Amino acid sequence: MTAEQAPDLSPREARDRYLDHRKVEAADASVKSWKYRLKHFVEWAEEQQIESMGDLTGWYLDEYETFRRGHDVSPSTLNGEMQTLKNWLEYLARIDVVPESLPEKVHVPSIPDGEESNDEMLDPEDARVLLQTLRSDPDHYGTVKHALLELLWFTGARIGAIRGLDLRDYHSDERFVVFHHRPESDTPLKNDSNGERAVGLPEVVCEVLDYYIKHHREGSHDDAGRKPLFTTTQGRASENTLRVWTYLATQPCLHSPCPHGKERETCEHLHIHEASKCPSSLSPHRVRTGSITWQRDCNLPAEIVSERVNATLEVIESYYDQATERERLEKRRRPYIDYLDLDPEGEA
Repeated sequence: MTAEQAPDLSPREARDRYLDHRKVEAADASVKSWKYRLKHFVEWAEEQQIESMGDLTGWYLDEYETFRRGHDVSPSTLNGEMQTLKNWLEYLARIDVVPESLPEKVHVPSIPDGEESNDEMLDPEDARVLLQTLRSDPDHYGTVKHALLELLWFTGARIGAIRGLDLRDYHSDERFVVFHHRPESDTPLKNDSNGERAVGLPEVVCEVLDYYIKHHREGSHDDAGRKPLFTTTQGRASENTLRVWTYLATQPCLHSPCPHGKERETCEHLHIHEASKCPSSLSPHRVRTGSITWQRDCNLPAEIVSERVNATLEVIESYYDQATERERLEKRRRPYIDYLDLDPEGEA
């Protein structure tokens, strides 16, 4: 092989080289997402006995897309996977591992209108009832599940950001929390240092957090010697543990009869290993979606919500804000209609 020739790389080798290249400029969460998406292609290529990326053709790419469609993936998932595949091949074409024309042979399917995201979210009215129930019930007030739901709802933060909070990041007297990017001790933010921000909290939320810290928080440290806000007896709560707590905190049987005909006292979905199987429980992401929509309905300017939840305006409008056009008119735009006056007060 001369200096001008690129080596034959297997699909797995090419995938690893690409991810190593992107690690320099991308967040860890993004790299993990690309690795997961490309995993499907690598495994498929190995089953097809494709030993060199140089052997790929447009036919193979079309066969792979057909293969993925046969697994009933959603339109948005297939769109993301094929776009990542195309980006990967563009990198490989740039370093002469695959032909320059190959990336253009990847078909990235469009997403039908209305299917860009899952509309399921914690409805603001349901959130109000859940939080009022937790606040008024002595058995639930200030528990870890209650404190977590309050913080998720009033910050709209991602679960990874919530997991990374330390006690020192919560400022009770001034009523705010600060999200810090600390990758060296396993609590990065999705957007790295660009995700760092302070988010204000209502007084009633701080009262819940104060009670949780005083009466229910496990007094443990994580492996880095830090004091996490949300803990287990082993240290900092994992993202999976936080998800389970969220599932349990959003079950409607906390305040109403079970919509699925079960009795709360005997329902298996109250167990931590079964909580996610409750048809009405919601993940942290659905709480985030509902929170962002609610914050916009509270007439917080889009720019303020963007800063609070660390998401661009475009992402908020496309993926998180689930208000209907009529709701946007009635709750957000109609109050400004009075400004549209051809004869402002005071003019002749």
